Amino acid sequence: MSGARITGDWLAAPGLIRLFDVIEAAGHRIYLVGGCVRDALAGVPVGDVDLATDAHPERVMEAAEVGGMIARPTGIDHGTVTVVAEGTPYEITTFRRDVETDGRRAVVAYATDIGEDAERRDFTMNALYADRTGAVIDPTGQGIKDLGAGHLRFVGDAGERIREDYLRILRYFRFLARFGNSADPETLAEIAAHLDGLDTLSAERVGHEMRKLLGAPDPAPTVATMAATGVLLRILPEANPEALAPLVHHETLSDAAPDWRRRLAAMGGDALETRLRLSRAEARHLTTLCAAAESTQGPGELGYRLGADIAVDALLLRGAPVAPKTRAAIEEGAAANCPVTAQDLMPDLEGAALGERLRAIETRWIASGFTLDRTALLED
Repeated sequence: MSGARITGDWLAAPGLIRLFDVIEAAGHRIYLVGGCVRDALAGVPVGDVDLATDAHPERVMEAAEVGGMIARPTGIDHGTVTVVAEGTPYEITTFRRDVETDGRRAVVAYATDIGEDAERRDFTMNALYADRTGAVIDPTGQGIKDLGAGHLRFVGDAGERIREDYLRILRYFRFLARFGNSADPETLAEIAAHLDGLDTLSAERVGHEMRKLLGAPDPAPTVATMAATGVLLRILPEANPEALAPLVHHETLSDAAPDWRRRLAAMGGDALETRLRLSRAEARHLTTLCAAAESTQGPGELGYRLGADIAVDALLLRGAPVAPKTRAAIEEGAAANCPVTAQDLMPDLEGAALGERLRAIETRWIASGFTLDRTALLED
């Protein structure tokens, strides 16, 4: 035990209490683990709640079903069962130890000791557990201290942890951006020595980590460190890390929430859709955003054509904060509807002539600040 304790209304969720009840009634130990404990200690909102137990998956499923809950073996190869309790899904994973690793996946064996389970985790601040009362357990003896100091430390030997799963290189930078104060030189040297391992990672895994990293409050210093170690060049060739710091500054002045797509657009890079396995919608969003940023359209027109959110992002990418007056113009454009439609010009015009006339009318209307009415717009 560490003496630390986490609190929060989420600890009293009926489904979570039932899970503790049924697993403990079956004679097993069960703990909150990882991100939910870390985030609660750090005072940030808790998202997914994961649990660890000494019960094997089949025992977890049996206990859950006895308790009237739905249990599914969603990651049975790694000892993970998802239990839906009171409508909320919880992932419960049996204590594990690594038997064999190849840099992408691990062969694991079940363990009974919480210390063994902690030793196979990536960072000390992620190797934290808590019982149902919120009492925190810190098996490495370093997790709570490191979290408080903003010191992102691998559990055990950094090189060994990296060779077990090269994705941990990107996870290191993701957590550094959110919880770290500065990068450790020895750890960065280990990362630089294992850059070839990044080539073995799937685009899906790389994309997942980069989305989260770029969504941090201020990822600019971390991305600069990634560039200095050679990591950024490996995963996003041609990306410009120097574009992030001014963008984040302008976001802050504009009260704009972090958005990984806006930041990715600022950085640019080669073959982003492939390298990060972007969805079609994400790729279209980036294309639209970049085109809007490079256009000469004003705030009102951007809002009218693309909506308020993309308009704000486009102006931020042009390299300036979005002032309240500018935002008001964007909102006005986003809410505007051109008073002339195709029906007003038919049947006198059709086809290409109709489209050309509509575009001309729309241009006049936008130039008027959306003030010209239908009668004025229809005048020759």
